[in-house]
Formats: sequence, C-alpha cells, structure tokens
Amino acid sequence: MSSENRRLGSPVRHEEEKSHKKKKTPSSGLKAEIISWIQILLTAACIAFVLNTFIIANSKVPSGSMENTIMTDDRVIGSRLTYRFSDPERGDIAIFHFPDDESIYYVKRVIGLPGDTVDIINGAVYLNGSETPLEEPYLKEAMLPEEDMHFEVPEDSYFMMGDNRNFSYDARYWNHHFVKRDKIIAKVMFRYWPLTKMGTVK
Repeated sequence: MSSENRRLGSPVRHEEEKSHKKKKTPSSGLKAEIISWIQILLTAACIAFVLNTFIIANSKVPSGSMENTIMTDDRVIGSRLTYRFSDPERGDIAIFHFPDDESIYYVKRVIGLPGDTVDIINGAVYLNGSETPLEEPYLKEAMLPEEDMHFEVPEDSYFMMGDNRNFSYDARYWNHHFVKRDKIIAKVMFRYWPLTKMGTVK
C-alpha cells in the first residue's frame, strides 16, 4: 500500500464495506416487510374473531320464508350485543340455532314471548286469549286457513315464525316448537347483500 493510501486510508476497503452494506439492505428490508404483513394479518384475524364471536353474526337466508322482508339468498348481519344486554322483543328478526338441529342457523321473526299463549285460528295469530288478531304489517300475504293451532311458550323460550307464512317452515311445524333464550344469537340489523338492497332490516 502506498504512503498516500496509508495517509488517506484504504479507499478500496472502504468501497467494499459500502458495497457489503448495500447488499444486506434489500434482504433485511424484505424480511421487515414480511414481518410487518404477518403482524397486520394476525391483527386482522384477531379483530375478525372478536367481531364474529362477540359483536356480530353473519347469516345467509337460503329460502323465501322471510319474504318480502328478506329475500332468498340475501345476506344479513345481526348484533350479538343487543341480546347480551336485553331480551328479544316481539317483532324482532333474530338469528338462532334451529331447535331440531342446533348446528343450523335460522332467521325468523319473534312472535311469542316467554309465558305467552299463541293461537292460530283461521289464518290469524292471537296472543294470550285476545279476541283481536296480532297486527302484522310485515307479512307478504295473508295466511291460508288451516287447522287451528295452540301453543304455550315456556318461560325460557320464544315462538318464531316467518313473514312469508304460506311458505315458511317455522315453529308451527318443528318437532321442538320453541327456541330457548340461550340459543338466540343475534338481532338482525342490516342487509349487506345484494348491494342494490343494502340497508337496515325491520
């Protein structure tokens, strides 16, 4: 090495070190980016888990039993929180475990509350011995008359029916007619599919 190189230091080695550092940067940068994406995905998965377990319930309605309120293949979101802090009310549309097969989710309207009597006479619903039928403006059409039915709702349960009564497989026909309180998952609040009908559900 010349005296000039000794005096100024070794430019060759200095350039090699810079080159070595430059070669490390892309690799470490890619690793950091991958770790960042993994963190984002894990955070998103945790948020989705919390939302679906404690906040909302997502359901697809496969039949026309709730028409015209909810149409076949509509997708709806229900609030789990609503029934964590209050009981279902008459007229609510609820997502619940089907009593005859609890692995299946059903979507129906709450008609009978705990302790109610429900009589279906000549195509109309009568509650608790009332002589006046229940007002049901949400029905697609009037119920076709069939054999009179009488139900007594247990204190811990609810009686559910579809809005499209003539084409609804609901509590009238189930083997287990009543839905227990702890099997009701969420109150339907919002339709998100199809996009053309997105909005609140009542």
